[in-house]
Amino acid sequence: MPYLLLTLAACFWGGNYVVGHLLVSLVDPVLLSSARWIFTAMLLVALYYRQIRGQWNVMQSSFRIIIFLALFGQVLFPLTLYIGLQYTSSLNAAIYLSTTPALVLLINKTIFKEKITIQNIAGVIISSFGVVCLVMQGDLWHLDTLKHLNRGDLWTMGSAASWAVYCAFLRLKPREVGGNAFVAVSATIGAVMLLPILIFSMAKNGIPPLAEFSHGGLVIGLLYLIIFPSWLSYLLWNKGIQAIGATRGEVFSHFIPLSGGLFSVMFLSEPLHLYHLVSALLIVCGIALCSGKSAKRAFNAIEP
Repeated sequence: MPYLLLTLAACFWGGNYVVGHLLVSLVDPVLLSSARWIFTAMLLVALYYRQIRGQWNVMQSSFRIIIFLALFGQVLFPLTLYIGLQYTSSLNAAIYLSTTPALVLLINKTIFKEKITIQNIAGVIISSFGVVCLVMQGDLWHLDTLKHLNRGDLWTMGSAASWAVYCAFLRLKPREVGGNAFVAVSATIGAVMLLPILIFSMAKNGIPPLAEFSHGGLVIGLLYLIIFPSWLSYLLWNKGIQAIGATRGEVFSHFIPLSGGLFSVMFLSEPLHLYHLVSALLIVCGIALCSGKSAKRAFNAIEP
């Protein structure tokens, strides 16, 4: 049962790429990200108000780290993703996200001074080579292919980096704070942080006509973002991790880019090229090395 919960959570997050790619053609990405977290915050605070109230004193003592995590997890990660999806494919964005475990390793080494083995280094190199292969569209010998790299790819790379920072620093969250209360408060902080960006965007681009918000596809898509990747994914993920532990459950995060890419091909009719498959294979192999048993033992031995 825990494996099913973790798989479903990852697939819901993977669907975020497809739905986000469709919605940014209907509404401004800043407005989309703001609406997602404002409505999510309202829903989660209503559902978990008692838990938040009971753990508020603990959260106040570590409010800086919660704000930091909300900045990268609820603001920068989805905002840069939705902006990037205006210009690049959700398949590319999903594959970029698969480099997150390798980025987390680098952050752990430089910031938290964790030991990195030869196996870790090999995994990072292979995974990074997969990203290079994707960026250069399989043509590694001609730098002219870099002309195809657009700002959407850069935004989605930034999105992957933001998620890596969030995952690496999540260890600083107080253990006394429950998952539901933490997600609810983080969503609220994220929504508040997005408000000035939203106001600036509207001042610059104007207020969207009300007709945009009555579009059936927009309403359904926004409901998906609120219910599945913003709420249920966190709920199912927390339950699965509690059942089998973070060490065994971590590998299921690799289903996020895999399901995102699969949904892109299935529902968006995005072309699948050989270099996509080669890049995905290299990235998966690199991640497998980073997530191997010897790497886990090394990490477990030095964890505080």
